[in-house]
Amino acid sequence: MITIGVEEEYLLVDPASCLPVPLGEQVRAAAGLEPIVDGREVQSELLQAQVEVATPICTDLEEVGGHLLRLRHALGDAAEKNGCRIVACATAPYREAIPVPVTEQARYIAMRSQAPQLVAEQLVNGMHVHSAVPDREMGVAVLNRIRVWLPALVAMSANSPLWDGKDTGFASWRTVIFGRWPVSGPPPAFDGLADHEKRVRTLLESGVITDTGQLYWQARLSERYPTVEVRCADVQLRADTAVMFAGIVRGLVATAIRDEKAGVPAPSCSPELLQAANWHAARHGLSGLLVDPEGKARSAGDVLCMLIDIITPALDEAGDTREVTSLLHRLLQDGTTADQQRRALAEGGLPALTDLLVTETVAP
Repeated sequence: MITIGVEEEYLLVDPASCLPVPLGEQVRAAAGLEPIVDGREVQSELLQAQVEVATPICTDLEEVGGHLLRLRHALGDAAEKNGCRIVACATAPYREAIPVPVTEQARYIAMRSQAPQLVAEQLVNGMHVHSAVPDREMGVAVLNRIRVWLPALVAMSANSPLWDGKDTGFASWRTVIFGRWPVSGPPPAFDGLADHEKRVRTLLESGVITDTGQLYWQARLSERYPTVEVRCADVQLRADTAVMFAGIVRGLVATAIRDEKAGVPAPSCSPELLQAANWHAARHGLSGLLVDPEGKARSAGDVLCMLIDIITPALDEAGDTREVTSLLHRLLQDGTTADQQRRALAEGGLPALTDLLVTETVAP
């Protein structure tokens, strides 16, 4: 069984205005007092209005869901004690003119010096799924095989349509914001582990990035764990939807490992096509056509059916099929949470949007 772990980033907001509030350290401290929370599971983020959680290593999706709900509830309680709320939205819907302060850590301060405007606008939250791989050589092979499916995951996870109180026209504005960093977007195809290491070393030696943490590819090898880290998804409003993505990512990784061992040729996709497909997915979410791994425009439903068909043997083996497919059916029926945010804002304004974000973040 391939083990998995999930990291999620949340925003801290004022319950009346939905504006970000720089209370990350206070909320982390309050949550750390709870006996159910391990200090390593709740971490600081780049800006002081954000907090990050990380589950322990998990073997099944029920375990992932249990940890995410536990962590969300602990942080939710801690936020309320400090007069704010946690919301699992991938961009801050509203911002003040004065930027949110950077967390006082050396790495974050250096990033502010390197790119002050990008850091000031980094009020974005993602979901990262770590899936175990046998070794780094296989990890590179997995990256080469799953990269063609990253645009579909971007479209499915879209949860960031709003910025500065306005509809951006994008389902995932977070994807656009993150794409402005020097090493970002879908990863390139690598000619094995040696090629991967050489190219990363060249980036570091150039001085454009200062550490491997600034490899903001949407899927990458983890430097801390023996995993592939898929980080293209917006943070999910509901914990159970995050569980669905964890299952899909594990299915993709397991399928890639199986195909690599069987000698199945890796799918080929030019970097310009993959980048365009990724932009298109961020723009439209599931509301229009998607570009499939072969470069053909298809309905979003057809592309997701292709994805599920390919990973079904892996889902069956892990016992994840029923949960993943039922949650995927709900997604196709209700739309993405980008769609839900737009509906809430249109129908009830700021109070309805804030209620949606606060309530669904801690929903069972």
